Amino acid sequence: MIIVLLYIAMIVATFAGYWKLYEKANKPGWASIIPFYNLVVWFEIIGKPLWHIILLFIPLVNIYVFITMMTGLCKSFGKPGTGNYMAAIFLSFIYVPYLGFSDDVKYVGPAEGTVKAQVA
Repeated sequence: MIIVLLYIAMIVATFAGYWKLYEKANKPGWASIIPFYNLVVWFEIIGKPLWHIILLFIPLVNIYVFITMMTGLCKSFGKPGTGNYMAAIFLSFIYVPYLGFSDDVKYVGPAEGTVKAQVA
């Protein structure tokens, strides 16, 4: 019974963390709990093209897309680096609430797809 309660607490904390992250990115927090729409908003936050959502339905490719989504989330909230990426990928149930509830973490803008043209 204790394990079930811990599991439920972990799920609630993760959802609450995503809610706060969406609000930090000036998106509606409730969007984080709506299936599929949460992906649309997430891709807007990190700057990925929306057609990449289709890639989440392809076996093995979805693993790569998930990893790029988590690293893009870290970059978009000013937390680049291998340690942050590994924490986001493997310990997201701890790391996402940390990002969401930490006052030190601010949204810096979309990290993906923001290639700027260089003037020659």
